[in-house]
Formats: sequence, C-alpha cells, structure tokens
Amino acid sequence: MKGRHIKILTIFGLIAIIALQTIWLCNAYIQFSQSIYKDSNDILKKSLNREASIRFEKTPKGTMINGAPIKDSNEIVPEIAYLNEGLLKLGLELSLTNVDSLANDFLKATNIESTITIYLLNTDTEKVLNKSKNDLDIHSFGIIKTDIIPIRTDLSQGVQMILINPYYTIIKRMGLLLIATVILMIFVIGCIVYQIKIIARQNKIAQLREDFSYAMIHDMKTPLSSITMCTSFLHSGRLDDKPEMKEKYFTIVENEADHLLALTNKILTLSKLENHKLEMNKKKISFEPIIEDLKEKFITKSDKPIHFTIDLKAKEVYVDEEFFKELMSNLIDNAIKYSKKSIEIKISSHYDNKYTIIKIYDNGMGISEKDQRTIFDKFERASATKRTKFGGATGFGLGLNYVYQVIEAHEGKIYVNSIEGDFTEFTLFIPKIMEEL
Repeated sequence: MKGRHIKILTIFGLIAIIALQTIWLCNAYIQFSQSIYKDSNDILKKSLNREASIRFEKTPKGTMINGAPIKDSNEIVPEIAYLNEGLLKLGLELSLTNVDSLANDFLKATNIESTITIYLLNTDTEKVLNKSKNDLDIHSFGIIKTDIIPIRTDLSQGVQMILINPYYTIIKRMGLLLIATVILMIFVIGCIVYQIKIIARQNKIAQLREDFSYAMIHDMKTPLSSITMCTSFLHSGRLDDKPEMKEKYFTIVENEADHLLALTNKILTLSKLENHKLEMNKKKISFEPIIEDLKEKFITKSDKPIHFTIDLKAKEVYVDEEFFKELMSNLIDNAIKYSKKSIEIKISSHYDNKYTIIKIYDNGMGISEKDQRTIFDKFERASATKRTKFGGATGFGLGLNYVYQVIEAHEGKIYVNSIEGDFTEFTLFIPKIMEEL
C-alpha cells in the first residue's frame, strides 16, 4: 500500500475516533443532564413542601387542612395543591422567594451549582404569572426546566424551577471522563502524527535507496565497461607488438578493479561502523606524511590545477591510521569533485586542551544551509545532485557519511561551515590520547 493511501486511511481513522469520542461525550452530557433534571424535580417538590410547612407553622394551633388527593379528569392532584389552597384561604400566600432560597440550599446539599429562578405559571398556556427573580436574563438554550408542579386543585396554576447555568455541575461530574478523553485524544493524535512521520521517513529512505542503487550501478558500470573493453583488447592479441600500450591497458584494468574493490570495502566498512562491529586500532601517528601522500596522489590524478596550502601546527594525531587516511582522502576528493576550474585546498591543524583540530578548506561550489543539515546522512545526494548540474562529479552519498562514521568511532566531532558558491570548510575534533589529558 502506498504511503499516500496509508495517510488517507490514517486521517479517516482519526476522524472516526474523534467522531466516536464526540458521540460518547454527547451521550454522557445528556445522561448527566437527565440526572440533574431528576434531582431538580425532587428538590422543587421538597422546597414546596418545606415552604408550605413554614406557612402552616404560622396558623393557629388546631388548624386542620384537608390534604387528601382527588382524581379529576384522570389526573392526580398533588397533595401540595390542597395544602396551598387551604393556606391561601387562611391568608397565607405562596412565597416564591422562600421556595427559591430553600431550593438553593437543597441544590448545594446535592452538589448542584447553578443560578435558579422559580416561576409561577398558568398551566394551560405556560404564561409566567410571577417569578422569584426579575433581574435575570434567561435564554432558552442550555437551561434545565423541571416539571410544572400544580399548586391549585383545579390545576390552573403551577410552579416550575429553571436552572439557568448548570454547565459547571455537568462538566464537574464529567471531569474524569473529560480528562481521560483529552489524554486519549492527545495520545492517539500523537501516535498518528508519529506514524505519519515514520511513513514519510520510510518513503524518503526507500527513495534514497532507489537513487543509491541507480547511482551505484551507474558508477560501477563505467569501470566494469573499461575492464571488459581492456581485457577484450588484451585477449585479442592486437597489442602483443605494442608493449607500452599493452602495459597502459593493464594499468587501466588494475585501477578500475581497485576502484571497485575500494567501493565495496567502503560499503562493508560503513555497515560495520553503523552496527559498532568495527574496532578502531588507534595509535599516535605522524600527520604530515599522510597529507603529503594524499597531496601527491590527487595532484597526479586531477585534470585540474590544484594548489595545496599546508599549515600543520599539530604534527601528530591519535587515530586508526588506515581509516584516518581514507577519511582525509574522502574530504580532499570531495573538494576536488565539486570544485571550480582552479582548486585551492587549505589543510591546517592545531591542538586545544582536549582535541587535535583539523580543518580542510576548499574554494569550491559550497553547500547550501539546507543541505548542511543532511550532508552527513547515508545516501544523501541532494546537494551532490544539485552541484552535479554545475559540473560536479556524480556520486551516491557515501563519502561524507563514511567520514562522519569514522569520526564517531573515534569519539570525535565534525562540523561544516560553507557558503554556497564560495567555499566549504570541514572541521574535525579528534580526542587526544588519554595519557596526555
């Protein structure tokens, strides 16, 4: 399955998870709202009964009020309606303010925090006849209304409690659920983002490997073609009477075979370095002879004029000689590959308290800031490809990664400083021998 399809499925999966979580939270909100609605109905009945009891306590001793319910038009008249009418006949009217105060107390005891108001309604038209608070701005959305409790035996009037802002209590009761949901969503989104990054990285690696394979085959084809062509001439016998030409063809075959062998060894060495299976045989070596050998080698091979400037204040370095020589060869080769018509290479060294510091400077095409971040990655050829367009050599991204791996194996550091179109300078920090520290 392609990465694009995986991303689409991942996004749909995320949307589905969010939708399910939203439905779950909505259902939980409805359930908690219904719980508060039920509690509020019970509290309104208790508040009306308590308010009626307070009024009844003001009546003369021995006062009797009929409170038996009567069936009328298949509806049950609540006891509070008979009690309220009996008290009204005694001149004791229902106090909505007292009902409001009592209901507030009962709500707090039930851990329901909300602003409330009590309505006296016409039960037929639901027109508000009176209310306990006149200064509240009440909207229809988000409020909880209790059932209307009749306070007249003819069911013409009733009382209703309105919870204006019950959100805090609902959210409070949903607290653990909300926290769990947020944590789950953060975890899921984090996993999905990480998964997308992994997929993108895998796609990039796959593309890099494909480019690497193509470049490697392309670069190996040239020496193999040369070897095939030269051996064909040598076997044909046409060069038997031309010993100088014959020797030249033998030299070409040897050089191209060495080139292929060096490439194969570099790939195997990189694999061992990455898996920490290659040990460094470090010792103190003289730095100058290595530089002189490489200098002569590249001046002889190059078809461009090269000027080396050598300034070695640090004469010795604590390294594995074989790997260090190959490391320096890669850096110089890289400077020549991506160079201008005239090549200027400066190599300097000095000591500080902990490191032997080596700098390799060239006046080549330079490296952009963007490419500097990935220049040491394996198979990284972005900058090499770009510079090839301007006359640089081809390659497949092993040289600088090899340098990086060797420096890592020596527990050192490497930095690059470059301005595109102007210069490049690599700085190596190689730890000094422990006895010297």
